[in-house]
Amino acid sequence: MGADSIDMFRSVLTAIVILAAVGTLYTLLAPLLEGDTLKKRMGGIANERESLRKNRMKDLENQNSLRSNNKGFVKNLVDNLSLEKLLAASDLKDKLQQAGLRGQRPIYMFYFFRLAMPILLFVFGILYFVLLNPFEWKTSQCWLGTFALALLGYYAPGIYLKNKASKRLASITPVFPDALDLLLICVESGMSIEHAFGKVSREMAETSIELAEEFSLTTAELSYLQSRRQAYENFGRRNNHAGIRAVSTALIQSEKYGTPLGDALRTMAKENRAMRMMSAEKKAAALPAKLTVPMIVFFLPVLFIVVLTPAAMRMKANL
Repeated sequence: MGADSIDMFRSVLTAIVILAAVGTLYTLLAPLLEGDTLKKRMGGIANERESLRKNRMKDLENQNSLRSNNKGFVKNLVDNLSLEKLLAASDLKDKLQQAGLRGQRPIYMFYFFRLAMPILLFVFGILYFVLLNPFEWKTSQCWLGTFALALLGYYAPGIYLKNKASKRLASITPVFPDALDLLLICVESGMSIEHAFGKVSREMAETSIELAEEFSLTTAELSYLQSRRQAYENFGRRNNHAGIRAVSTALIQSEKYGTPLGDALRTMAKENRAMRMMSAEKKAAALPAKLTVPMIVFFLPVLFIVVLTPAAMRMKANL
């Protein structure tokens, strides 16, 4: 191995150690830098409630009235280039809501990054792969890597939304059966559905901010939208969760036909608890398979060293 290869290996090893140290520090310090997340999120819900009230009072129900008044660079760029038609994404509003992003600004930012990221990564690929070419690739390989970066930039916003929605769903799923139990108790105690949703949102705030946010937003929509059915549909559409959509359907049927809601909520709470248990059992069953590779890579070499080193030392002494 030449001196250049040794230097390159040392540089890569140093970079890995630095990244590991930075990741460790971020993991330790991130909880201290978050601040009062609960107060911030619930304040956002209060602002959303006030926005719904103003829209209801002014009777602005068309799409144009709900658009943001922001006349910034991003909005002008998206509107002037018609990026909503050129880079159209299916069910974008639903995906944004499932990721916890509401309003018009996230839509404009999504289309802006879908346009900007491929261009920026394409330019970076030309500078890095074609001009610098640190890996000494062929010209065709350099251009292939450049186009791969540009393609990654196009899909990067969608991947980000999917990951954010998955994390949000992972926060909601474990505590949703408990929220259903609280909702059932409130409904059977004689509370109206608006007060029941509001009570559950306050009680679940310490357990799951995301779920409390959804219940609080549904409370606001029940108060200010013309139709409760629309509020229930929005509640199910904002969450890609089978249990929440089932509750939304039951609420719509109860509103339409006047059927009792307590029995349906009790059944769905039981089913969601069973789903939570099945998910835990599935993870436990998959654990041995996931531990196989780490044990082979990290555990067995150490075991061989501990077992074979004394024997090797004895053989060396005898010889």
